[in-house]
Amino acid sequence: MKLKKFLLRYYPPGIILEYKKGGLLRTKSIDLLDLTPETNPEELVAEIRQSEPLITESRADQVKHLIIRLQQKQGQQDHHRFCFVKELKAHILPLTNIAFDKSGSRFITGSYDRTCRVWDTASGTELHTLEGHRNVVYAIAFNNPYGDKIATGSFDKTCKLWCADSGKCFYTFRGHMAEIVCLAFNPQSTLVATGSMDATAKLWDVETGEEVATLTGHTAEVLSLCFNTVGSQLVTGSFDHTVVIWDVASGRRVHTLIGHRGEISNVQFNWDCSLIVTGSMDKTCKVCFSPQGSRVLTASSDKTARLWDVQSGVCLQVLEGHTDEIFSCVFNYEGDTIITGSKDNTCRIWY
Repeated sequence: MKLKKFLLRYYPPGIILEYKKGGLLRTKSIDLLDLTPETNPEELVAEIRQSEPLITESRADQVKHLIIRLQQKQGQQDHHRFCFVKELKAHILPLTNIAFDKSGSRFITGSYDRTCRVWDTASGTELHTLEGHRNVVYAIAFNNPYGDKIATGSFDKTCKLWCADSGKCFYTFRGHMAEIVCLAFNPQSTLVATGSMDATAKLWDVETGEEVATLTGHTAEVLSLCFNTVGSQLVTGSFDHTVVIWDVASGRRVHTLIGHRGEISNVQFNWDCSLIVTGSMDKTCKVCFSPQGSRVLTASSDKTARLWDVQSGVCLQVLEGHTDEIFSCVFNYEGDTIITGSKDNTCRIWY
């Protein structure tokens, strides 16, 4: 094995190793979920070296500096207020979802026009149009932190895997019996999970394009899903009013969370997986955590998005300007940019 380079992951804190083995480029992650600003970097490097043979003595100083950068990021205060920057007329028909790549330099939009479009965030320029679905493109995602692949899920019951740089389609995943309405990559970018109106979630192998598992147990449509930080668990939200946590390796149901009085529209782990936030048709709306986990962003049919403090529950800011229901909202990886997507056929960028 030969180490090629390091990739830094701020949220949750970790270092990703890119290395060659048997002529193939591979990745593995060193998760530092217990890292704090008070952690001794030299002691942590020594601990990492004991369990990771790729971290040799010659690389120790480099790893130490990466750990210090992670600690500096943890020490930053989150008092950012967002200002409207620009509006994009992204599609001729309503948008369905939006997603950033890790750097925030690109984002993607799905639409009722059956396409997914790739955009440059700074200029608002369209980079690619991903065409091939035969119905609405509803669910979209980058394989962050790598950002070299895009997955799209459609009302045509298929999910497609694309090259983010060229727009080439690698695979079409077929197997669901109804519309695909949510999807996510695991953190290692080895699996794609899809949720469907057929009340199931499926796991797909990114390298081979084969189906790995079908998760059954919900009694109504699966509207949202999310992997935990290490990819060992998947959480799904359903129109049956429940949230289910699954063990990815076995496909077994671990917990069922009951409490909402309406259909679940959104579920997400926070970065250290200590919390799950859920949105529902019982008027608690579309939701997402900031990367730091200190803020929750909500989007609503009242045409606004709102920023909330996780600890106090106080509304910190209301983002106004859309002229119709906001159905999608997302932070970039740094947590300093927001994009909102609306039924008014526009997406708005907030810095």
